[in-house]
Amino acid sequence: MEKFSENYPNLNWWVENQGWIEIGQDENSRSMVRILDEGGMVWESDPKSKTLDKDLNEAERFIAKWIEENT
Repeated sequence: MEKFSENYPNLNWWVENQGWIEIGQDENSRSMVRILDEGGMVWESDPKSKTLDKDLNEAERFIAKWIEENT
């Protein structure tokens, strides 16, 4: 079984160094995946997305770009 950190190294970095990730929909948000830090929402998935896998992969790419631009 692969580890989360192997499949999503940038999301793993984010949680260990910068902020947190929320997964799931609730009454406050229709998006499935949200990336946050102390300043608030940094990114959220498209509410129309159909799969968690797609959302996590998009989040992984977003954080890779964020790391490149901000560290």
